[in-house]
Amino acid sequence: MTTVLLLLASNIFMTVAWYGHLKFKAAPLWAVILVSWGIALVEYCLAVPANRIGHGQFNLVQLKTIQEVITLLVFSVFAIVVFNEKISWNHLVGFGLLVLAVVFIFKDFR
Repeated sequence: MTTVLLLLASNIFMTVAWYGHLKFKAAPLWAVILVSWGIALVEYCLAVPANRIGHGQFNLVQLKTIQEVITLLVFSVFAIVVFNEKISWNHLVGFGLLVLAVVFIFKDFR
């Protein structure tokens, strides 16, 4: 559970670092880059321990899959809440296919 919580926190910082600046288009690019790097440093400080703790409990492919699913969930909430983006049926179908991918990655079919 520690791995998942650290990855969740890490992805919140990552999403803000990568996309939050789009709300401040009047800010100079150099300033946006510096602020984004500062936020990304916090993201790394959470992601690296998450992966270190999680590797062993999860294999590498499972760990990356968890991270990607969390990234898409965090990004979707961010896009809806901060940018008022709409989620359409094709997005939901895509998310459903990702859930199916998670099942295949985590299930041992041997």
